[in-house]
Amino acid sequence: MEGRGKEEIIFTLTPCLPAGRQPSPVNGEGKYFLERNIMSIEKLRWMVLASLMAALTAVGAYIHVPIGPVPIVLSTLFVLLAGLLLGSRWGLTSMGLYLLVGAIGIPVFAGGKGGFAHFFGPTGGYLFGYVLASWITGFISERARGLLILDIFAVLVGSLAIYGLGVPWLKMVTQLSWSKTLMVGVVPFLIGDAVKASVAIILARAIRPVLKRQLQSF
Repeated sequence: MEGRGKEEIIFTLTPCLPAGRQPSPVNGEGKYFLERNIMSIEKLRWMVLASLMAALTAVGAYIHVPIGPVPIVLSTLFVLLAGLLLGSRWGLTSMGLYLLVGAIGIPVFAGGKGGFAHFFGPTGGYLFGYVLASWITGFISERARGLLILDIFAVLVGSLAIYGLGVPWLKMVTQLSWSKTLMVGVVPFLIGDAVKASVAIILARAIRPVLKRQLQSF
């Protein structure tokens, strides 16, 4: 009776299979499609999260204090948070999406600006630094295994990555001396960046358990 039931199930599925293809066991076929659907849903969830972090970075750009060629913005908080929460791959994706949206003219950069020409201005290096910072923060965070000290190290290196690309570019564009470049491109941001990095760690460690449950809920 059990064998006959299996034959009937296979018989009903056979017309749905491509011509010339032999029917495979029902359990294996069903498992394949189930795993494929789960992978698609999981990828969609990561894409939504990456888009959300890109949107938050854009919102952070509107919260700015113009103090010179490089304004103080809240965006760096979300750059680091993207790496801590999404990891290297999706953190990089989120910041790449942010730059792409800005490049096509949507006003998502500091002060509600946008356009490809913005990359050639004083803040262009800092913007590209967002991509590197999110990737390297995520790369370290993925290997942190929940250790606070490694999360601190991740945001520290990520912040240095922003400066590492932003400061040389600022010097080249403004033609300032190195000392003056550091005074306008680093010193005014140190305290604020330390606060934003600390907030990013606190938020990440609070959100991670919830995010992990949501991603594993299917």
